[in-house]
Amino acid sequence: MAWNPQKCREVSERMEWSELPRWPRRRPETHKGDYGRVLVAGGCAGMTGAVVLAARGALRGGAGLVYAAVPASCWQVVAAADPCYLTIRTAEDRAGGWSDEAVGQLEAHRGAMDVVALGPGMGRGSGVDAVVTRLFDDWELPLVCDADGLNALARRGTWHRPAGPRVLTPHPGEFARLAPDLTPDRAGAAELARRAGATVVLKGHRTVVTDGRRIYVNATGNPGMATGGSGDVLTGLIAACIGQGIAPFDAALIGVRLHGRAGDLAAQRVGQVSLVATDLLHALPEAISEYQQATGEW
Repeated sequence: MAWNPQKCREVSERMEWSELPRWPRRRPETHKGDYGRVLVAGGCAGMTGAVVLAARGALRGGAGLVYAAVPASCWQVVAAADPCYLTIRTAEDRAGGWSDEAVGQLEAHRGAMDVVALGPGMGRGSGVDAVVTRLFDDWELPLVCDADGLNALARRGTWHRPAGPRVLTPHPGEFARLAPDLTPDRAGAAELARRAGATVVLKGHRTVVTDGRRIYVNATGNPGMATGGSGDVLTGLIAACIGQGIAPFDAALIGVRLHGRAGDLAAQRVGQVSLVATDLLHALPEAISEYQQATGEW
């Protein structure tokens, strides 16, 4: 049957590709600005790889323009890692982490962006807390929050209704910090989604995607994806989907399904033991092509 979010409370993990929400068709007369400007805010001294992987995940997900915002001392490393995204240098503290002053610097770019991916490799500190609080609470742009962005939210201990759509992507450990009174399962993820007013992606074996009303349990993926950086790729991919006009719950569902399928394709080529996050980036084009062909968007 065709995808109908109004009639579907629990989405079958056996869902066929053709039943997924459709990827927007690209028109011949378009340009890069039509496919989303994604701001990836993350990274710090010693953790530049996370923001690079998230930015590259957004590019592989079809984003028209991707901007990687990082502390100043990380800028050259991140800029040199890939020529396909742009970079933004932000103020940093003495340890090479995020400074409170970065909030104002990001505000200067706010109007040019369509979606934000927040948190990969961001580290901890007062500057991180300030940036996460401002962007998560006050920016009306859709926002995907992962990793250290989630840890900053957990340190607040309370939920405030955000100004725009939000997607949270915790693994079980991050989930426990966000909601210590909940169990990291379908029911717990749905309750967290209701509390936060967000879509929740509870990562792991049979990843759960829920907005508190609808629940999808993913069947793609394999144990080889239990490797550093895998979640960063997913964060960028979901943000790219949102930037192309896909609703947050649908974007999370599509992103999780494609991410897992890319992991399965990568495992066929290199094996589960040797699989690394960059293998997911290389396999994403084939996974997306399968999806487009199945939904008639190719």
